[in-house]
Amino acid sequence: MRFLLFLTIFFISITYAQQLKVKANLVNADEKAGISVFEGDVNIVKGTDELNASKVTIYTNVNHEPTKFIAKGDVSFNIETQNGAIYKGQAGEVIYKPIEKEYHFFKNVHLQQIDEKKEIIGDEVVLKTVEGKAYAKGAKAEPVIMIFDMPEKE
Repeated sequence: MRFLLFLTIFFISITYAQQLKVKANLVNADEKAGISVFEGDVNIVKGTDELNASKVTIYTNVNHEPTKFIAKGDVSFNIETQNGAIYKGQAGEVIYKPIEKEYHFFKNVHLQQIDEKKEIIGDEVVLKTVEGKAYAKGAKAEPVIMIFDMPEKE
C-alpha cells in the first residue's frame, strides 16, 4: 500500500514543474484504473497553491499524469493565477482540471481575490487561472453576490 502511495505521488509530482505534496489520513490507490482516493484531513500543496478537504480523488491518464482532482467536504483553498492574482476561499466541492488550469467550485462558494479585495459568493464559480477570468452562477433561490472594495477619493 505504501508503495502504491509512493508511486501515485511520484508520478503526480514529476508531471508538474513544482512538487505536488499530498497528505491524508488514508489513501486507496488503483494504478490500473488511474484513481487515488485520499481521505481525512487531506492537504495538497503545489508551490503557493493549497487545497484542504475531507476527501480528494485524483484521476490520472495512462501516462500517470493527473487529469482531474475532485475535493469534497469542508474544502478550503489558496490559489495564485498565472498573472499573480491571489484567491482564497471555501466551497462544498471543488473540481480542478490541471490540463486546462481551471477550478470549478460548487455549493456555498465564497471566493475572495485578496490582492484586489473582491469577493464572489454563489453556488457555482469557475476560475480560469491562465486567463485570470471568473464565471459565477447563483442557486435557484439565491443570486450571485459580488463585493468590491471601493475606496473613497478625498
